[in-house]
Amino acid sequence: MSGSAWTQKGGTLSNKTARKEFGLSQGEIIEAVKSGKLEYKQNYMHENLYFRLLRNEVESLVNEKYGNSYLKNKKLKNELAQVTKEMNRLKKQFVSLEQKKTELLENIDA
Repeated sequence: MSGSAWTQKGGTLSNKTARKEFGLSQGEIIEAVKSGKLEYKQNYMHENLYFRLLRNEVESLVNEKYGNSYLKNKKLKNELAQVTKEMNRLKKQFVSLEQKKTELLENIDA
């Protein structure tokens, strides 16, 4: 079962993403790896080492350490950040399209 999680889209995350998304410290991640609570694979990007972790194991660790309400709150905050980011992107795109529309209307009248 864990073999499929490694290849499933969204089934893994880097140690950096785990720290950002779930508020874990690098020490907590390393401690969990050493104790066998987290499986990992070593990867390199631009000659820098990072760990790939299974998302469901990280979520279980956070749930065990901080409780279910903490995990739910973190997930909601992450989703809110994504929605806000997308809204800002769309606002910029809208402004750009409005400017293009104005230019086109000016050229039509000329």
